[in-house]
Amino acid sequence: MSAILVPMFYELSVLITIAFIISRLPLFKNLIIDRSINLYHKIILSIIFGLFGIIGTYTGISIDGALANGRAIGVIIGGLLGGPFVGVLSGLIAGLHRYLIDLGGFTAISCAISTIVEAIIAGFLSFKFKGAKNKFLFAFTTGLLNETLQMIIILLTARPYTKALHLVKIIWLPMSFANSLGIGIFILIIESIFIEKEKILANQALVITEIADRMMKYFKDGYNETSALSAAKIIKKLTGVDAVAFTDKEKILAHVGIGNDHHKCGDKLHTQITKNAISTGRIKIAQTKNEIECDNLRCSLKSAVISPIYKGKEIVGVFKMYKIEAYAISDIDVKLAQGLSRLISTQLEIHDIENKEKLLDKARFKALQAQINPHFLFNSLNTIMSLCRTKPLMAREVLFNLSLFLRRNMEIDIDLISIDKEIDHVKSFVYIQKARFGNKINVNYNIEDNLNFYIPPLTIQPLVENSIKHGLLKRDSGGTVDIIIKNYKRGYMITVKDDGIGTDEEYIKSILNKDNKCNEKIGLVNVNKRLQSYFGSESSLKFKSKVGQGTTISFYIPQGGNCKK
Repeated sequence: MSAILVPMFYELSVLITIAFIISRLPLFKNLIIDRSINLYHKIILSIIFGLFGIIGTYTGISIDGALANGRAIGVIIGGLLGGPFVGVLSGLIAGLHRYLIDLGGFTAISCAISTIVEAIIAGFLSFKFKGAKNKFLFAFTTGLLNETLQMIIILLTARPYTKALHLVKIIWLPMSFANSLGIGIFILIIESIFIEKEKILANQALVITEIADRMMKYFKDGYNETSALSAAKIIKKLTGVDAVAFTDKEKILAHVGIGNDHHKCGDKLHTQITKNAISTGRIKIAQTKNEIECDNLRCSLKSAVISPIYKGKEIVGVFKMYKIEAYAISDIDVKLAQGLSRLISTQLEIHDIENKEKLLDKARFKALQAQINPHFLFNSLNTIMSLCRTKPLMAREVLFNLSLFLRRNMEIDIDLISIDKEIDHVKSFVYIQKARFGNKINVNYNIEDNLNFYIPPLTIQPLVENSIKHGLLKRDSGGTVDIIIKNYKRGYMITVKDDGIGTDEEYIKSILNKDNKCNEKIGLVNVNKRLQSYFGSESSLKFKSKVGQGTTISFYIPQGGNCKK
């Protein structure tokens, strides 16, 4: 027994060495890792494991006209990993080879049959194998049972029987143990591939997070040569690929890494695979130099993954990752490219939405600034005309304040103004209203001294207008509006308080509704949104009101008027 066991372990060491080398090949790793392999991939795996079985035949030990060998290692592993199809095909390859190299040998048919049967059994055990907790033990046990079955087949089919029995007595234990151990060790090697994949995925999750942190700020200005170049440099540095490129639908926006001497920014797109990715909106993979289709014969790039970039539903270009080895793009690389392109696409869509929202807000603000209620203007002019006959000096003051009010209403390009200017704007509005309604309107200004901060224009005036229109003027006797501005915590508190008719909770909720389209409330909605946009949610309008007791509206400005924009 020992005379066979030592050579069997020598043969096993050779097979394991070959197995380890095969397991490190990118093509093999991709096939093993990919859970959704197609028929073409299954055929390749069958050939690989069939050839592995053939190698096991050639490294076997000749004993009494037969071979003690490791042929079963390849086909059993093929069945366990690849399923019935791979098991059957690899078994046929190795089994037929065993028969053909020893035509007339007394175990040729027996070994051919047993090889195919072992592969088939392993193939149908693959589903249980993939769910096994201890895959080494499962594979080792499968090897022992199959090798025992091989001995039974030899006894049943090989003739003369006495010679077959003698052979089985010699090779059964050493061959069964060595081959089963080889199967288990090979499975451990395969398991290391999956462990390596998990580590790579975990590392890539960190890489994507770091890329997002560093890269996303560049796409806030859109998808262009500047943002693409900055992003490409970051991605290449953090992923370790040989080159990274971005294109729009017509030209290269950036190319960083190997090949940048001929893949230049501004060059027109000429490779069909890139055009196909843009036209179909699907990720494309090139595993050879020919598939990349670079017309520079000295180009070192031999594999690539190309993923479309979207802005909304529109494709705006592609993102590419290159490697200098053929067949080096793994399933992990594909998922990384997809993840990064989706990340960029999402950022571009967010940027587009934010731009549209800013434009919409600006349009609404301009509408608010330009929105002089025709009745207000008509009534103001009537008041001026009436005063011209009775109080010409007062008419002049009203006209002066109206001109100030209109001019400041038209200052549409100013983001922030000083609190003093905003109060002046309020005073112009109040003066016009008092000229019309007289003592029905009283406004008190309770403003702390030496306050110096900035707020968005047309912030306080709409609140005062709301208090006058919906509070004071709905009372026969009118009322008073108090404008209170003071230091508060680490900022400033602005309060507009009236003793008008007040309102109920439902009306307040309707005012705070961001989708409010009512013309009478759009001014307050706009003020609320702009305060939130500049200073955050802590600066939202706060309402307190009770029917018959008046309304208080207040908001907070951070110290120094520091805004988010």
